[in-house]
Amino acid sequence: MLDDRKYAFDAEAHREQLIPLLKLILSAPGRLSSREHQQLMRTYPKPAGAGFYSLANLVDGWRVFAGQAGLPAYDEALLYKLRRKPVRTMSGVTPLTLLTKPFPCPGTCIFCPNDVRMPKSYLADEPGAQRAEKNAFDPYLQAWMRLQTYRNLGHSTDKIEIIILGGTWSFYPETYQVWFVKRIFDALHDFGQGIDGRAEAAAALREKSQFTGLPVSDVTIQGASMSASYNQTVQEIYAAEMRRSRGLAEQIAAGLRPRGPADEYASWAELEAAQRQNETAACRAVGLVVETRPDHISAEEVIRARRLGCTKVQIGFQSLNDRVLDLNKRGHDVAATRRAVALLRRAGFKIHAHWMPNLYGSSPAADLEDYQRLFDDPDFRPDELKIYPCSLIESAELMQQYQTGDWRPYRHDELLELLVDCFGRTPEYCRLTRVIRDIPGTDIVDGNKVTNFRQLVERELERRGGGSADIRAREIRKKSVTAADIKLEKLSYKSSIGDEVFLQFITEQREIAGFLRLSLPADSETALLEELRGCAMIREVHVYGLALGIGATGAGRAQHTGLGRRLIERAAAIASERGYQRLAVISSVGTREYYRKRGFADGELYQIRDLRAPAAQEGAHSLEPSARQAAITGSASP
Repeated sequence: MLDDRKYAFDAEAHREQLIPLLKLILSAPGRLSSREHQQLMRTYPKPAGAGFYSLANLVDGWRVFAGQAGLPAYDEALLYKLRRKPVRTMSGVTPLTLLTKPFPCPGTCIFCPNDVRMPKSYLADEPGAQRAEKNAFDPYLQAWMRLQTYRNLGHSTDKIEIIILGGTWSFYPETYQVWFVKRIFDALHDFGQGIDGRAEAAAALREKSQFTGLPVSDVTIQGASMSASYNQTVQEIYAAEMRRSRGLAEQIAAGLRPRGPADEYASWAELEAAQRQNETAACRAVGLVVETRPDHISAEEVIRARRLGCTKVQIGFQSLNDRVLDLNKRGHDVAATRRAVALLRRAGFKIHAHWMPNLYGSSPAADLEDYQRLFDDPDFRPDELKIYPCSLIESAELMQQYQTGDWRPYRHDELLELLVDCFGRTPEYCRLTRVIRDIPGTDIVDGNKVTNFRQLVERELERRGGGSADIRAREIRKKSVTAADIKLEKLSYKSSIGDEVFLQFITEQREIAGFLRLSLPADSETALLEELRGCAMIREVHVYGLALGIGATGAGRAQHTGLGRRLIERAAAIASERGYQRLAVISSVGTREYYRKRGFADGELYQIRDLRAPAAQEGAHSLEPSARQAAITGSASP
């Protein structure tokens, strides 16, 4: 771990240089271009030939000098002019991505990389993977470091979406899952209070010698001549650590030994206490995402994910063609994907699907049919989608098909034409989160190495006189809007469990300022959980624009202007009109206070509003203990 004190920046010592520099940047009519920014840095360098000021230096300087010597008072909205990569928080929240440790995977997909240094499907030189490996995959260290980076670069750290990636989450032991999430909350709370617990966490990790400086196995992991599987190799390398972790967890649970911060054990009671603390913390979790496979989603797993605080699940559809799934050794069929989506919808989760064109056995024409099926079939219709064209990685088994000539990557023009068609067929209720995986070109043996393929697709759509209707393409981002600029529009469609209503505030150009997803189950009396019986369900409320701190406002910004409240009230009216007497919300830990102020009472795993009660009552009370206990004992069948 780096010693941050060595790199601490004393803004006061640079007052003479920083104040005029900050005045020029903050008084500019818009955000400076890269070229303009570089020219200013050369004009106002650090004294004594010490180089140029970093963006983190500028942010630190403004935090110190705001309101002095003619500088404007501190305003989070103005941080946009100083930020690096402001798009990261332009969707209204700050994403915090963490990777789990390397662990055996239940899948044997031929397209998947086999890098034993990483959790399955990830490569050691991907940016997020490098951050995780640097911190030995420890959740506290990963979270704290990333939060610090965001703050240094001027991003808000008040509203955090936790995204847990790496292998198949549902395949990790429950004790590890609970510990991993609990330690993330510990990092949020410490960072928000100015407490740096990294030294203690790093010291504890050093004692786990198996997990730092792990030896590279001599076992060959090559796609063309695999002498051992990823699972065999990982188990060989990490066997001692896995046995140690299981043994420690058993001893700690039995009260036979004290626990350290690196011991992979936490109780449900400890996690629930951390969740309650986070409800009013400075750094709040406004979303928690995990990724898994369709064949590892059961009613029990769905309930466990909800207890962890999860609100969205990334799920690998990959293909909706059984033949393609079989050829690629995916390990499940399309029916498993249908069952998984239905279960997740019944519990109110957001569905974030992964879809892979160019798999072995497919073709551009077949992929286009597959993509259309994603949205034509009510059993799927994901809320968000990552499009990951198959990349050829040397360690993947797919190398065998490539070398025999049975598979080839699509040419650039083929892939572009396919994705242009796909973008044009994406409905307004879906968000295309990512196009092309963030795999370094040096790892790709053959095929597409263009990382900005989304831009190429959007330019081609524009050239043809069209455009993408997906949410990400329409986000209002940093634009200023007023109530007169937007209107509320309702879009309805069928799902596997009933009706879905997508409410969106949009401009005349159909730019989106905020939206709400409302689920109206056809048979709400046979709900997955007792507390959801008879309920309509709010699955997501999202207001776009630059991420502002909790309670902060910005002139013309969509956040904190009442759009969320108006969306909720419209959803409540629709649910009431459809005959529902209660409205549930799959709230995040950090949004519970928000929903309490809007008439929702705490249940066991959800918050629920009585639609027969006065609208938006302040400070709704929790359910009685008996009702909260009953909420977790309902039906667990699909």
